[in-house]
Amino acid sequence: MAVGPKSIITALVIASYGKMSEMPKRKKKRFSAVQTVKAMARERIGAPPGSRVLPDRKKEKSEKHKPTLGKLLQED
Repeated sequence: MAVGPKSIITALVIASYGKMSEMPKRKKKRFSAVQTVKAMARERIGAPPGSRVLPDRKKEKSEKHKPTLGKLLQED
């Protein structure tokens, strides 16, 4: 029996590639009292203000390198 190109194509159409029609099931979310309380607080009071970066005091006060005696004399 000779196998021709038509028999290969018909064999591929019948072939199954697994369960392609089914969608994967989503995981159910568990109840969390903390999330519920936070959501209720946001509804009543509103969202908390955004955070902001405070400048570091140590960097403002001190210089990185102290001027040398030669540089101090040149400035005058």
